[in-house]
Amino acid sequence: MQSLGISAFLVILIGVFSSLSPAFISSGNAIGILTGISFIGLVALGQTLVIIAGGFDLSVAGVAPLAAVVFAELVNTGTSVLLSILGAVLVGVLVGVINGVIVTKGKINPLITTLGMLSISGGLAFTLAEGQSIPIANLTAGFLADTDIGLVPNQVWLTGSAFVAITVVLRFTTYGRSLYALGGNREASWLAGMRVDAITISVYAFSGTLAAVGGVILASQLLAGDGNLGTTAALLSVAAVVLGGGSLKGGSGGALGTLAGVLVLGVLANGLTLLHVSAFYQQIVTGVVLLAAVGLSNLRTQVTASS
Repeated sequence: MQSLGISAFLVILIGVFSSLSPAFISSGNAIGILTGISFIGLVALGQTLVIIAGGFDLSVAGVAPLAAVVFAELVNTGTSVLLSILGAVLVGVLVGVINGVIVTKGKINPLITTLGMLSISGGLAFTLAEGQSIPIANLTAGFLADTDIGLVPNQVWLTGSAFVAITVVLRFTTYGRSLYALGGNREASWLAGMRVDAITISVYAFSGTLAAVGGVILASQLLAGDGNLGTTAALLSVAAVVLGGGSLKGGSGGALGTLAGVLVLGVLANGLTLLHVSAFYQQIVTGVVLLAAVGLSNLRTQVTASS
């Protein structure tokens, strides 16, 4: 029901901005919106898996800039673009695995764990970049921003493919069903014989991987690595998941709902920009939307429990 609600809200937003700004309904602007949400879409997908399983990942806001810096550094040392992407992604996997191990074996709250890793990974990004932006000299590193298929940038196709893949995993695989079971009742899942720790570590690894790919997208788009890239990823990814029907208590959510949430955030940002609304006010609107989404999620949970 909440996914349907956010879809209806998305339609209303599109109608409002279309009436206020004729430029909003142009094909170029539509492609611009899809391009703009590519990064946060990937990060939100990883966040979806973690939240469904009953966790939380703030470290994505540090993994993304760290991956962007690593990608830029590797490309500038003469490493091939493909191997540079692999190196950046491996950094994300490593951070994700460390998060999962600390949460499962160290029994430390996911919020505290990932907040600490956010500080560490973000600090490493600034350290490697020496506090500066790192221009990428190899122009082929910008291939994700190219339009090889139609007028749509490669990064949009990549993000769309990821959404399709995660949708299939969550709906039609044993692994996907186990995430919902784990988020719904961790103890019952353990008693049922599920490998609770391994599954938990895997979702944090996936989250780190997708955040790292998102960081590579930003670096490819800007042809630069910077410790300031993607630092709002934690807030926006959680907002997208909750807007799309995910619960911070775990056990609910999905890729399509998250996609609707990401689109709402993207349309909001784009529409407000076209209306020349200050970026500071845009942050306020995003915060209000997040609070409203969490409130609706809690209300939905209470109604479900009472019925």
